Amino acid sequence: MYHILSLDGGGVRGVLTAKLLERLEQAHPGFISKIDLFAGTSTGGVLALGLASGLTPTEIGQLYTQSGAWVFADSFWDDVRDLGKLTGAQYSNRHLKQAILERIGELSLGDLPKRVLISSFDLDNHPPPAGRLRTWKPKFFHNFPGPDSDAGETVVDVALRTSAAPAYFPIYQGYIDGGVVANNPSMCALAQAINPETGGQRLREVTLLSVGTGANSRFLAEQDADWGLVQWAPHLFSLMIEGGGGLADYQCRQVLGKRYLRLNPTIPDSTGVDQLDQIPALQSVAEAEELQPAILWLKRYYK
Repeated sequence: MYHILSLDGGGVRGVLTAKLLERLEQAHPGFISKIDLFAGTSTGGVLALGLASGLTPTEIGQLYTQSGAWVFADSFWDDVRDLGKLTGAQYSNRHLKQAILERIGELSLGDLPKRVLISSFDLDNHPPPAGRLRTWKPKFFHNFPGPDSDAGETVVDVALRTSAAPAYFPIYQGYIDGGVVANNPSMCALAQAINPETGGQRLREVTLLSVGTGANSRFLAEQDADWGLVQWAPHLFSLMIEGGGGLADYQCRQVLGKRYLRLNPTIPDSTGVDQLDQIPALQSVAEAEELQPAILWLKRYYK
């Protein structure tokens, strides 16, 4: 079997993902070591890179519990300089970079003992060859062999590219958060795995475990609302992120059937990507989640 682990984006809500994986590893020891491809977006990309480097879910989860307040540090003077967050990102990426370096070091993607696929979005700040269309586009960093391999890229640079959430962190090296294109990278990982030029895996031998960062309760009470930009503006980012995640879930479920499993517990209260005060609540949700079906699934496919 060929095993894929796909991890959603969601900022500080990645602590829920890490705790779920920690519980699964405790219940079925060694399953993470059997994963062939780690895929991730944004905070899930950071988690995927950490796990692929050999860190345990507990170790990479400390990025949130030990460094979260440092990574999401803001100041009065920063807000003054940014005109109350109107003209600059809310947080610097310096602390996030240092926290990743402290845990993973200066490895390249090619140094990792496992395959990875990390989503980002290329804003195209380099002119293309003459005659070619210049446009921004999705970018999936990977360490599979081949002419388009990104094995030479450093883990920390790819981590900062995938997690450069607009308005929260600055653009990094011409890239922004992969969540704008694939917040749930499950289907992207499956495509990479079965592509003859990259993974070359047989579809019937692929299993895929997809782990989210918690489902927020969202709904619109109006049935026939006549909304414009002002009314839609607060909802558009969530629609884009969560709608795409649901699409990937549907596609993988249809293609893989029983060899696909999705874990994404409901979060009682709506939780933003930088709400550090919700870390204990997120951990509690992960601790309370019924995982017996997932454990049985692991025992079936991770023998």
